[in-house]
Amino acid sequence: MAVNSRELARRIRVHSLKMTSSGGGSHIASCLSVADILAVLYGGVLRYQATQPQWAERDRCVLSKGHAGAAFYAALAEVGFFPVDRLGGHYQNGSELSGHVSHKNVAGVEVSTGSLGHGLSIGSGMALHAKLSGEPQRVYVILSDGECDEGSTWEAILFAAHHHLDNLIAIVDYNKIQSLARVSETLGLEPFADKWRSFGWAVRECDGHDHEALKAELSNIPQVSGKPLCLIAHTVKGKGVSFMEDTVLWHYRTAKGQEFERALAELGGSA
Repeated sequence: MAVNSRELARRIRVHSLKMTSSGGGSHIASCLSVADILAVLYGGVLRYQATQPQWAERDRCVLSKGHAGAAFYAALAEVGFFPVDRLGGHYQNGSELSGHVSHKNVAGVEVSTGSLGHGLSIGSGMALHAKLSGEPQRVYVILSDGECDEGSTWEAILFAAHHHLDNLIAIVDYNKIQSLARVSETLGLEPFADKWRSFGWAVRECDGHDHEALKAELSNIPQVSGKPLCLIAHTVKGKGVSFMEDTVLWHYRTAKGQEFERALAELGGSA
């Protein structure tokens, strides 16, 4: 399914703002930084059938940074996995659209995530199963930079390289801010690309808001035969809302009142 990825990204951002604000949820800045990545994936890179969520040959997409669940749900709704009006229940009592991603009764979500450091391990298992079964699907795992502090992430990196999982793509939303401070102040990752390469991965870097660059990197799989791919996508936390961009404050803060109205206007949305 091919859609206008830039318009999809705009819609994801608007939905995410409304969802987190109405439900009192947080992580809007994380949703804004990953919106372009999700839009490119669901705008034409991934193989899926929204009306048949369990289609056997579908590509798998795992949002390991499950705290950006509002953006993920918005992407799925916009491409037809479930009605868009269902997004209004996000983070409300009794809603199946929980703050962190849940797969229960939510078409298009492969696995519940949110405890950081689990997604790449799950994705590696999916990719290995596909390899052993001779199945064609690719597995895309979207990670936060902060969860690259987790030892379990690096165990999965070792595992995937050892098993030559060239049907596995890790996309790091490298916005360089985690929950309470900048990544460089919390636990520095650099030289980040070199570390992935030393573990046996093919590595590429690009502007995570450049749709053409993202499409070029994510459509060319495998890039190196026998090696999983890590795409380090350099992004801006809070992308699209001037007062949220590149600030620690909006990792947990919820936009209300005038802040919400200003953010909505900057994203080109309407009440």
